[in-house]
Amino acid sequence: MDKIALFVDVQNIYYTTRQAYGRQFNYRKLWQIISQQGTITQATAYATQRDDDDGQHKFQSALKHMGFSVKLKPFIQRIDGSAKGDWDVGITIDVLDAAKEVDRVILLSGDGDFDLLLEKINLQYGIRTEVYGVPALTAKSLIDAASVFQPIDEDLLL
Repeated sequence: MDKIALFVDVQNIYYTTRQAYGRQFNYRKLWQIISQQGTITQATAYATQRDDDDGQHKFQSALKHMGFSVKLKPFIQRIDGSAKGDWDVGITIDVLDAAKEVDRVILLSGDGDFDLLLEKINLQYGIRTEVYGVPALTAKSLIDAASVFQPIDEDLLL
């Protein structure tokens, strides 16, 4: 059985599935699929936190109940109206740490900034890297860097 580390860029998955399909991602279904392929030794979801959002707290509790550890960063609203809550460096550090101890790294994100990370761990550790992303909204460089690209489609939506 493969040892699998799973990493979720929650904001990216939320916004891309909403933009492409107008629906939410089904984390429970994903967990079922991946747990049939091997042993999930680590599963981390990276999200931003707004203290006033009760729905977000319920969602985070549901992720924890499934088996994810949830890492939170404060949501920062800038004066110009833009927002900040970027987990790229945190995800990268955790993936690099996990890659030494697993057979597969699975990343849920469409962010092309992760392409170099996947190339590095594939070359350095020879492990399989998988990306789950919305096809139309996933960077081509990320798709190319992954050993396998798994498109998020109707089957993985609520």
